[in-house]
Amino acid sequence: MQSGAHTNLHRIGKDGELRLEIERRGKGPPLLLLYGEEALELEAPFLDELAREYEVIIPSPPGFGASTRPDWITCPDDIAYMVLALVDDLNLKNIPVVGCSLGGWIAVEMASKDDGFISKLVLVDPYGIKVGKPTDRDIADIWLLHPDEVMARKWHDPEKGKRDFPSMPEEKLAVIARNSESFARFCWEPYMHNPKLRHRLHRIAAPTLLIWGENDGIVTPQYGAAYRDLIPNARLAVVPQAGHWPQIEQPQAFMKELRGFLG
Repeated sequence: MQSGAHTNLHRIGKDGELRLEIERRGKGPPLLLLYGEEALELEAPFLDELAREYEVIIPSPPGFGASTRPDWITCPDDIAYMVLALVDDLNLKNIPVVGCSLGGWIAVEMASKDDGFISKLVLVDPYGIKVGKPTDRDIADIWLLHPDEVMARKWHDPEKGKRDFPSMPEEKLAVIARNSESFARFCWEPYMHNPKLRHRLHRIAAPTLLIWGENDGIVTPQYGAAYRDLIPNARLAVVPQAGHWPQIEQPQAFMKELRGFLG
């Protein structure tokens, strides 16, 4: 955890069965950040930049980090309702929301239900929709492909994606393993999308920016363009020399787009 950050477990619902881990960083107006399935954002320089301008509120989805994972939560659609409940509990209003990859999918699910609290919505290479025909492979199968190919598809420079697992403490490795297990549980079937979501995107009224890595081989910029076209008045910004994680590979270019949009 970075200096100046603090975390707590927040109980959701009357019975408190679900507890979400919430990390807060920085000072200023609140911004909700929904991180990706690998939680790389938590150690990324761009987050330090955000924390200089905002109080960044970072909930861990059910089954990620230290958040609990009740059996009745089975998909990102369910998670969206839990995060909306958190927004109500924290009385968050008129705030920007930034969602990355899986977190972007969750953010879209939320916004399609209720975006009244969102001042601006930023989606970074999100999954979540089916854009082609039933037999088209819109999203690369990260569980079927060889790990080396997955890395090559995720990163413009795969060296930036390497993680030194042998040197990590056991408790951090346990969190990484738990995150991976929860990601597979929630996104395995139907693979990485909600068949109903694309039919709800017209409901999103919040100003929306999609930021995409030009070299994303998991969900390509063409997938991003299709996403943009389904959200009213959305805009797509493509970051050169970046794969699925432009906020990690090209933080300066990413922050330029983000700041320009958030103002």
